Amino acid sequence: MKKSIASVMTAATLAAVMGITSCGNKSGNVETGKTGRPRVTFMLVDYEGSPLTGEHAKEVVDKMTEYTNTDVEFTFVANDSYNEKMGLALASPDDMPMVMNVGSIKLGIVDAANAGAFWDLNDFIWDSEKFPNLSKANKEVCKSLTIGGKLIGIYKARDIGRYGMGYRKDWAEKLGLSEPKTIEDVYNMMYAFTYKDPDGNGLQDTYGLAMCKYTGPFDIIQAWFGAGNGWTEQNGRLIPIHQTKEYKEALDWMKKMYEDGLIAPDWAVRDTATWADQVKKGEAGMFIDVMDGSRRIWDYFVNNNVPSVVDASKPAEMALVGPINGKTLATSGYNGFLVVTKAAKTKAQVEACLHYIDKMCDNDMLLLASYGLKDINYEIDADGYLVDTDAKDPSAAKAYSALNQTQCFIPSKNTKPSPKQTDRKMKELEVIRNNEQYAVFNPAISYLANSEAYATQGAILDQLLSDARTQYICGQIDEKGLQSAFDKWNKQGGEAVINEVNKQHQENMKK
Repeated sequence: MKKSIASVMTAATLAAVMGITSCGNKSGNVETGKTGRPRVTFMLVDYEGSPLTGEHAKEVVDKMTEYTNTDVEFTFVANDSYNEKMGLALASPDDMPMVMNVGSIKLGIVDAANAGAFWDLNDFIWDSEKFPNLSKANKEVCKSLTIGGKLIGIYKARDIGRYGMGYRKDWAEKLGLSEPKTIEDVYNMMYAFTYKDPDGNGLQDTYGLAMCKYTGPFDIIQAWFGAGNGWTEQNGRLIPIHQTKEYKEALDWMKKMYEDGLIAPDWAVRDTATWADQVKKGEAGMFIDVMDGSRRIWDYFVNNNVPSVVDASKPAEMALVGPINGKTLATSGYNGFLVVTKAAKTKAQVEACLHYIDKMCDNDMLLLASYGLKDINYEIDADGYLVDTDAKDPSAAKAYSALNQTQCFIPSKNTKPSPKQTDRKMKELEVIRNNEQYAVFNPAISYLANSEAYATQGAILDQLLSDARTQYICGQIDEKGLQSAFDKWNKQGGEAVINEVNKQHQENMKK
């Protein structure tokens, strides 16, 4: 067991470890620590207690400091009070750090952005000579962090093409079905998996698609129909997708899927926690959600020796599919972001912050923040794969893991070397990468965050649409009832949301 420092490292202690003073010198409009390096301050989340502590913490920090040529002062705030402290910092410019970790765009962040608390990073990050990593940021994802025409943050990348479908490959092979490419293909496979005895037991005891009360799969299916992702643009105006004909076509298709018995009749009350079990146990043959969900089902087949219905000497397989009809749903493309505040008082100081963030996207720093120190926290095996030797001692990761909050994983989160992956995981990653070119984004994300009507009524409005969709699919309401729900959505704030979103959209188009 590796030895850890028992005491919690405070911000002041951390500054001492890193050779940083709380009040640096200024050289060429860049604030510097006593080492003469540019000085940057961060506010980050303390998720587990005692970040950047342990036997090798100083060595980790020293390596980071030397590589980035930046003295960094971290203030860690407990997770349960982070948002409160962030709000206080934004209200008091003198207390703001230069860089803050932000979980999501909420009204407080939007208000701060509109008040000028953050730098417009469009003026900086697209310079590929200064920022070779950050300049590769996805501009569609950046739109989600654009407020009033200004890019207020650098996103922490997550897979854009993560959504898709998996299906029992051995069931399809038994029934002579090829990989589905169109919506009709998907329906035909669901029907065959329900009624053509794919498991060969002579009983009609299977369903085409695994479903539960979580209705995310319906969002993916709607994208296949061309409805869009939450919102879509028509004739220069943004509208919620329930106002499109493609949305109604998707609903009618899903209603038929339910009426034809291709999903369990009690799907709407089935627990999300046991959702994947429907496929694992052979009750259903298709799974629509994140690609890693289907891959984990495949892992289950292999790890538990679930036999293929075609060749019992081999485990069952899941085929992983991305776009249908040339479309798939995009994720937001990020999981949190970093803002550069006006505590960085000059452009030179902003560039110092961005230089550090850019360098932390380099492979050496991805390795450091993800796996720690070579030959201490990880090793390289004879085949060149990374072996995480901290796996049996999670506390050892405290020496380095908090650094990943300063990383944006642009252009990639993959390290070289990396741990050895199974063929199943490699297939998942291949499909996710291919999906990106077909992924449909939500064009209204940042506008919704800046909508007062959505801030007050958004949760109610979203639930109203979700309930109406489920009720229509299950035959509890007809087309008249569906339209009644849409009318209610308009009156309860939906029209106001549309107007506020489009006002921002038009203003943004002018910039």
